[in-house]
Amino acid sequence: MKIGNVEFGPYPVFLAPMEDVTDIGFRLLCKRFGAAMVYSEFVAADALVRMVNRSLEKLAVCDDERPVAIQIYGKEPGPVADAARIVVERARPDVLDLNFGCPVKRVAGKGAGAGMLQNIPKMLEITRAVVDAVDIPVTVKTRLGWDESSKVIVDLAERLQDCGIRALTIHGRTRAQMYTGEADWTLIGEVKNNPRMTIPIIGNGDITSPERARECFDRYGVDAVMVGRATFGRPWIFKEITDVLNPGSASAAHEAVKSGYPVMSADWKIDVLKEQVLTSVRRIDEYRGILHSRRHLAASPVFKGIPNFRETRIAMLRAETVDELFAILERAREAVRRVSPCDAGL
Repeated sequence: MKIGNVEFGPYPVFLAPMEDVTDIGFRLLCKRFGAAMVYSEFVAADALVRMVNRSLEKLAVCDDERPVAIQIYGKEPGPVADAARIVVERARPDVLDLNFGCPVKRVAGKGAGAGMLQNIPKMLEITRAVVDAVDIPVTVKTRLGWDESSKVIVDLAERLQDCGIRALTIHGRTRAQMYTGEADWTLIGEVKNNPRMTIPIIGNGDITSPERARECFDRYGVDAVMVGRATFGRPWIFKEITDVLNPGSASAAHEAVKSGYPVMSADWKIDVLKEQVLTSVRRIDEYRGILHSRRHLAASPVFKGIPNFRETRIAMLRAETVDELFAILERAREAVRRVSPCDAGL
């Protein structure tokens, strides 16, 4: 599989772009665990054009995370094309991705993101403008359609391809579904198996295990899969998947964190979470760095199945200093060991 001049090995697994999640620290962790390509948080085109510092900060990339994609969104061709030029000039990502899939009200409700699924001509106009504006591969991420009665993706995929995009990512839900229900991969497969489609098709939605990733590759024929919410508190999911899909493939998982425990043991995973917190704290500051990490700590499967863990979880999410939080994590480590000493690497 190739996107422009970027080549990927067999069964590539990508990190999905997610607001307030896929900052540079988290991307680097996922890369070390085997993500074939990582995506930035989405960036508002209008904010880039206005040179808003918070948005410009999202353009920071480093060579260790390449290949990396930066994703932008907007609702007018001119500003989005201008923003694309700024991205290329400042960051020179390997791929520039257009977000036509974000379902949240503050984006889709204003006609951007998945809101573009209600204005296909404007979506195509924006896509053509961006393709013409930059000299790196442009890709698109979108959904099946606006709602159950308007699943337009099969026809839309061809029209986007005609605009010159180099790959298409499809989330197997409509905008109306938001993130509820199950992702429907049947139309993703239909797009991939359309003989008129020549660009890579990346499938997204409910990739939560190596078995599901393999099923999506085998049943639907996609060129890559993209993992989103399943990475919360579990950046090592990329190692789990690649170990099954590409046995023996090189991984820098053992270098991702300083840990004296076996890679993939529960103790090692707790050390990964601690490193994730420290990375956020170093990048921002102590208080906000901890805030940024809370969704990962709350969602991490490491702590599932521990009896009477509710109070510990609440304390973990209320901690405001690294020392306080790490003391709680160490107590949680002891609880994990009591539940499954073998898995804890003892």
